[in-house]
Amino acid sequence: MLFGRGRAGDFPKHDSGSGSLDDYRFDLTPKSERTLIRLAGCDAHQEDIAKADAAQQLEAVIARRTPDEERTDAPMPVRLFADGRVLGPVGQVPRGLEGVVNEAVSRLEMAGRKPRIPVDIARSRHGLRVDLLIGKTR
Repeated sequence: MLFGRGRAGDFPKHDSGSGSLDDYRFDLTPKSERTLIRLAGCDAHQEDIAKADAAQQLEAVIARRTPDEERTDAPMPVRLFADGRVLGPVGQVPRGLEGVVNEAVSRLEMAGRKPRIPVDIARSRHGLRVDLLIGKTR
């Protein structure tokens, strides 16, 4: 089941993000270390993403949604922690994959690690995109 197309009209097809629940086990842990989620809505944040592209250390900072945000199905914005600075937001988690990201942050916290997800910046013909390396949180 592929997610990431968002609600109709949210983002153009090339900027709607991507990811699939088929890449996860029943407890929402990634099946592979190579599993990733491409953020939606990166077009509007090209300048911040370009600044982060030069960073040596790059991680995603994602705040958990409050119960009110869960009820209203609010978007889950993503900021970047790049060489000691917080940038962003640089996009948002594609619709339907918020639970996977919440579980990854919880796993990191329970393991005593910083609740930051490694990221990679990819170049596409439509600009820079941010990929959450969610498989690295296993």
